[in-house]
This record gives sequence, C-alpha cells and structure tokens, in this order.
Amino acid sequence: MDIYRLIFKIMTKLISKFIILFLCLGCASSKETGFNDYVFQNKKEKQTYLRAYNKALTLWQVPYTEDTIETAYGTAHVIISGPKGGKQMVLLHGMDASSTMWYPNIKALSESHRVYAIDFLMEPGKSTLTKDALTSEEIIIWYNSIFDHYQLKDFDLVAASRGGWIATLLAAQENQAINKMVLLSPAQTFEYIDDLRKTSNALFLKLFPSEKKFKKTLETFSSHPEKINSIYKKQFYLANKYAKTNSSMLQMKPFSDEQLKAITIPVLVLIGDEDVINSEESLAKANQLLFKDKTAVIEDAGHFLSIDQSESINKEITKFLK
Repeated sequence: MDIYRLIFKIMTKLISKFIILFLCLGCASSKETGFNDYVFQNKKEKQTYLRAYNKALTLWQVPYTEDTIETAYGTAHVIISGPKGGKQMVLLHGMDASSTMWYPNIKALSESHRVYAIDFLMEPGKSTLTKDALTSEEIIIWYNSIFDHYQLKDFDLVAASRGGWIATLLAAQENQAINKMVLLSPAQTFEYIDDLRKTSNALFLKLFPSEKKFKKTLETFSSHPEKINSIYKKQFYLANKYAKTNSSMLQMKPFSDEQLKAITIPVLVLIGDEDVINSEESLAKANQLLFKDKTAVIEDAGHFLSIDQSESINKEITKFLK
C-alpha cells in the first residue's frame, strides 16, 4: 500500500468518526413532557410512523403474529412467522429499516424456519427503549433475554447492515447459541465505511430530512431503488424524518482480529458489487480471520442487496443454511 493510500484511509476513518459524532450530538431529541421514548420526540410523530409500519406489514407474503416482551431496558417487539416445528431463525434489520425490511425475503426464509424478526429498540420500530442509550454489553444482554424468552438454541442468525454489526457482536461472545450466521453487507464490521463521500449524504439526511435527500440516499444505497415498494419506502422515510437519535452509532467500529477469530460458527458474508459500505477488502478480512466462512459478491446490487437482488439473496441464504 503506497503512502498516499494509507493517508487517505486514515483521514477517511477520522472524518467518518467526526461525522457520526456531529450527527449524534446534533440529533439529541428534545422530549415532550410526559413522553418517555428514546427514539421519537413526541406521540404524534410516533403514531404517524407506526401507522406506516403497520401498512408496510401488509407486504409480508406469509402469515405472522406480533409479540411483545417486557425487558429490563424496555419493550421488545418481535414478528414471528413460519412453521412452529421449523428450525429457529432470528432476523436483525439494518439501521432505521425495522423488521418490515424483510418483506422481499420472508416467504423464502420462513418456508422451513420458525422466524423471529426483532425490532432494535434504539431505532424506529415497535420496540421501545425507555432508558438511556445502551452500551454494547447491554445490547448483548437485551438480545440474550429475548433468546431466553423464546428458548432459542442452536438458531440461525440473518442480519443486514447495522444488524450485521450487532450479529457479529453477539457471535463473538462465549456460550452463544447461534448455529450459523449470514451477514448481508455488515456495516463497520470488518472495515470502516468504504465510500465516505457518498454515505455522508445519507448521514446528513438525519439532520436535514427532505424527500429530495431521501431519494438521493436510496439511489446511493440501492442499485435498483425502483424495486423498493412505495409503501415500505414511506415508512423508511418517516424513520429518517422523525427518529433523530442514534448515539449508539458511536460504538460501531470494526472488530479486532481477536474478536473475529473468536467466532467459530459457519458464517456467510454477502456484499453487492455496487456497495458503498463494504468493498472486497472487507471480504478479504473475513476470509482471513473467520474460522468457517463463505463470502460472495452479488452482481448488480448495492448496500440494500436483500431488495436489489432478493431472489439471488434468498437462494444464497437458504442454500447456506441447509
């Protein structure tokens, strides 16, 4: 690596951290009196978002139930589908996407699996955090309390983007109950953000939300934004418009070599060939450090590869899990 490339990578990391810090400090919510919610600023905005969430659930092509669990850190919302006797699977969504993002994939994933899609309580969704922002250790405790509630053991874990970072955090722990793990363009997991210039536009969408900026963000992260259903698109936009608190992004940094080597389960890592979050350097690090891994680049796909090329992704996941 020449000196100029090394300097560029160092500056990219520093600028990335600055942008995230600025974003988080500038997005602190001013809470309405009597309204205790980490994500939303007031009841009206939350209710508007939840109506859009419920409408997006109509896109799911399989029967499902919604469940609520009271935890030490707030309410956990879980969408459950698939045969009761099927192999257990947990889905972790991307940032601000909520569990409804799995609408192009849920039919294939729940064909033989009992699927538990969990809304992250520090992001817009139906899970609710009523305390301060959670640390990485508390995030682990929160998810494990959900796994214990459903008696999930030897389950498969499929996660996208920011959910991929959380999944890796969980998989690196001792005595975890995961059988196999699929990471769809995991954010800040193996390397820092690949194309900072483009992704910074999406970060500032949180500060200055508008339909125009949202459209540009989708064009940045998706190779086929026209495939994103308009019903889901509205929910996703409201998440960016109303839910401005995301201080947990400060915790997200690539895992150390030791942490990645501690993951001994089979892992499938998929990225799109037009991904702005990961490059083939991420796959090279995964191949070097993960004990049992398989990596692949999906053609004609961006960061939203589960929507851009849903059929290919569904086939890759189901084949790997079998």
